Amino acid sequence: MSGPVPEWVLNLAAVGTVFTVMFSVGLNIVVSELRLVWQRPGLMLRGLFSVLVAVPALALVVTRFFDLPRFAEIGIVLMAISPGAPIALRRSLGAGAHRAFAPSLQICIALLAVVSVPLSIAALNHMYAGRASIGPWNVARQVFVAQLLPLALGMTVRQLRLPLADWLAPRLARAGNVLLVVLLALVMLDVWQITMNAGVRVWPAILLVTVAALAVGHLLGGPEPATRTAVAISSALRNPGLALLVATLNAAPPIVTGTVLAYVLVSALLIVPYIAWHRRATVVS
Repeated sequence: MSGPVPEWVLNLAAVGTVFTVMFSVGLNIVVSELRLVWQRPGLMLRGLFSVLVAVPALALVVTRFFDLPRFAEIGIVLMAISPGAPIALRRSLGAGAHRAFAPSLQICIALLAVVSVPLSIAALNHMYAGRASIGPWNVARQVFVAQLLPLALGMTVRQLRLPLADWLAPRLARAGNVLLVVLLALVMLDVWQITMNAGVRVWPAILLVTVAALAVGHLLGGPEPATRTAVAISSALRNPGLALLVATLNAAPPIVTGTVLAYVLVSALLIVPYIAWHRRATVVS
């Protein structure tokens, strides 16, 4: 990427934002509640299937249907195989997702991404006759630093210093909101032109993939509304950090980066009406 914003500023803003968001989420998680999930392994398996298998398959079908340029198609598929968006857990909990299931699902997704992403890249190499690669260590480091470490720190503070956690949680949540707005503004300022150049057909393709991911996640996450929401949002929101890591390590052209960022924008916007619809449906029921 090349734009008016220095790369080190973007990196610093991204790291600070994700760390703050995940730490604030961890402050609200009660460790003992996570044990309840393992009494329903079928639900967890359905959630993982939706995030790790169904969404990549949907992306492949949709991109072939729209007959996208090769690198635009790769950008969408790259996002589809990059699970575990750090912001997904916060959006899920904010939308009323199950407070034990949603964090457990996020943790399992993050851990399995260490294996699923390299395997998916290897499989896609056969499909696209490419030479892309990423090592499990690179994925593990990104997942640990961006998600597991701040989440674990927040959970530890709550476990050991509950009054401190109660005081910190709302303040860090507000700080996270501000940082997210700033980060989004910096990213769009820096790569707006690249994102727009991704191609006209890219936008409806991403929209269809995201809507399909929400639908499949909502279906497989049932029957409880709170678990449907967790799986749907985790399925729709992908991890741009992992996708961009793969693109950077393999010197992908700018259109791949532009498509990834277009995916981030479209999916973030589509989550809003889904959450609003879910809240209305929950109130009515």
